[in-house]
Amino acid sequence: MLEVQNLSVNYRGILALDHVSLVLKPGELVGLIGPNGAGKSTLIKAMLGLIPCQGQVTYGGVPLRRRRRSIAYVPQRSHIDWDYPITAQQVAMLAPSALTGWFRRPGRTAKQQVAVALERVDMLHLAHAPIGELSGGQQQRVFLARALAQNADLFLLDEPFTGIDKKTEALMLAIFAELRAQGKTLVVCSHEWGDALNRYDRLLLLNRHLLANDSPQAVMTFDNIQRAYGQASQPPGSKQTYADFFC
Repeated sequence: MLEVQNLSVNYRGILALDHVSLVLKPGELVGLIGPNGAGKSTLIKAMLGLIPCQGQVTYGGVPLRRRRRSIAYVPQRSHIDWDYPITAQQVAMLAPSALTGWFRRPGRTAKQQVAVALERVDMLHLAHAPIGELSGGQQQRVFLARALAQNADLFLLDEPFTGIDKKTEALMLAIFAELRAQGKTLVVCSHEWGDALNRYDRLLLLNRHLLANDSPQAVMTFDNIQRAYGQASQPPGSKQTYADFFC
């Protein structure tokens, strides 16, 4: 179980996160939603210890920084240098290499784990393709394979559905369902809207503060959306205002 207590992040005097507390249980698929600049990616990075923060983050009662081997992180595609000369297989191999040590050659077991992970996301046939030459959906599948090769218990995914095709989306959702059935915990930072939010067991609605933490039906109320996005805002991908959308 992951516990976050009073997590705050301050960027040069600007409060990006303000005393966020939450609990994530095994076997949950959790959606992290909110407007641009709400602190969604910041929350994930703060939980991982990638940026300075205040508060406590524990996993199984142990500080999260001591359990990094149990955590798989899939960053936003926009934060990755796709021109870097590396193949799909080498990207997926980064996970076992991080666990065994960067200066040790990957053994047979690690190579088998990577091959299984690439096959699971239907990318084994492109294992030796340069990552920059793949489509957006294929690139996202490779990074999911890297996470799968880590054999983690907690998956933190930042905008995994952005810029992908329907085939990749369906494949990823099927894998998420399998992981959840295995008792894994998944947190998906998302800009999705409408019926797509019903795929999650729980939603975290964030705008610097954690405004709501409940089922999709309980979170997506007019009052909550107004608090998070503002009355004059529009639902993502819609020409309607929120007032029209919820009539």
